[in-house]
Amino acid sequence: MSENIDQKTLAYINMYGVLGSLSTLCDTVPEARKILGQTGISVGFAVKDGPRATLTFIGGRCIVKEGAEDCTIRIPFSSPEKFNGMVNGTVTPIPTKGFVHLPFLLGKFTKLTNLLETYLRPSAEQLEDEEFFKNSTAVMFRLIACSVAQIANHDKIGQFSASNIVDGPILLEIKDFAKAALIAKDHRLTYTAKVPKTVMSYMQFADVKTARDLFDGKINSVAAVGDGLVRIGGMISQIDNVNRILSRVELYLK
Repeated sequence: MSENIDQKTLAYINMYGVLGSLSTLCDTVPEARKILGQTGISVGFAVKDGPRATLTFIGGRCIVKEGAEDCTIRIPFSSPEKFNGMVNGTVTPIPTKGFVHLPFLLGKFTKLTNLLETYLRPSAEQLEDEEFFKNSTAVMFRLIACSVAQIANHDKIGQFSASNIVDGPILLEIKDFAKAALIAKDHRLTYTAKVPKTVMSYMQFADVKTARDLFDGKINSVAAVGDGLVRIGGMISQIDNVNRILSRVELYLK
């Protein structure tokens, strides 16, 4: 792995970005809800010197919250590297709480994460299906927006860019499709799917295809702005620094 990638930052991305994207997957993909059924269970992941979060699965949905104490199943990790190993499939997690619910981890949870990988790393053939294309882009949008926040808060280069961002909400939007906000406060960014009524700056992709082409590196962001495919406005210094952080997302999501 590249020396430019910090394992602790990657752990935060894997926790809130990758696993956190299960929330969007369950909201947009019927197959995900079908896998869960009426399951009511929560899984807490506790990473030493790293992120701690709980995924609650209920009513076919996935809710992500910080902290790993109030959960049905608790899985600790001795380091960010171990947690990253679980996400990439090289480390087998062992619960310290809720071992009786191991069938859920080996069954529904594994099926759900496998489905997530399909939407995050689709084949060209799968993307030819319009519904799959849209759902995959929705999941990718959440992952990338959330990853920007984690890199801003934990990656040294990202922290430098974040140190130049003034407080206030930043809107990220795929026009008529998906919205998210990055709330800047004290030079840290917080991802939220609930966009405030008033924002200080915005970055809007013209349509789903434009967003996807940018995510996949098929078009250049600067050129896209020049062509009117990406609109930016408000406090441009916020957007400039978010763009610098955004340029590091690909390093962590390879």
